[in-house]
Amino acid sequence: MFQDIRIVLINTSHSGNIGSAARAMKTMGFTDLVLVDPVDFDPKHPSEVSVAMATGAADILCGARVVATLAEAVEDVAIVMGASARNRHIPWPLMHPRQAAGKAITVLKNEQKVALVFGRERTGLTNEELSMCQVHVHIPTNEEFSSLNVASAVQVLSYEIRMAILDSQDKLDAHYSGDWGVSWDNDLANQKEINGFIEHLERTLVDIEFLDPTNPRQLMPRLRRLFQRAVPDKIEINILRGILNMVKRNHDK
Repeated sequence: MFQDIRIVLINTSHSGNIGSAARAMKTMGFTDLVLVDPVDFDPKHPSEVSVAMATGAADILCGARVVATLAEAVEDVAIVMGASARNRHIPWPLMHPRQAAGKAITVLKNEQKVALVFGRERTGLTNEELSMCQVHVHIPTNEEFSSLNVASAVQVLSYEIRMAILDSQDKLDAHYSGDWGVSWDNDLANQKEINGFIEHLERTLVDIEFLDPTNPRQLMPRLRRLFQRAVPDKIEINILRGILNMVKRNHDK
């Protein structure tokens, strides 16, 4: 599926943005980059700034294809999704990145291509270019500051597509096993051990005069809630009780 995602940048004016977009693509596993009429870029001789911004993704830069029009860039693509931050006069199918990723999966499963199209740094995509896209994708940014660098937009959409692909292939859970995303190194403390710790904690707090047993208020229930929420393991409980023993020993000196 990854090979069937194409990133299309239109009329990009700064070669550094092309390099940053290439980096964003490579981190998410995508390699198909097409540049429509870039202002100043030659994949055979990428500029120093574009290579620097690519940070290890120079192979994506050198493998980029340069074409004159958007039509050329997407002629073999089944679904074209255009990133747009502006409302248009004629309503068009509009999705946020996660919805767009779900739409993309239905196409990718049929081994057909999906293109994500990004416009110029200052003005984005023209109405004509957006009319060539079946779907407009809007990244719900902060309304007070919605300007998003083109490479950042590539990163956001590439991430969502990657997550959707991995989820469709049942590969997400394989990397995040157990309740905490990893196999835990110790058994969780049982309730007898937690209760023993809570009793130990209460005695210590009374001894150091932090807790007034005649006016306890809600201190111990709140502390119990804190440690229950943390779900400590057996070693962690032993460590905490060791700390309490040291506190008591130093207090009694």
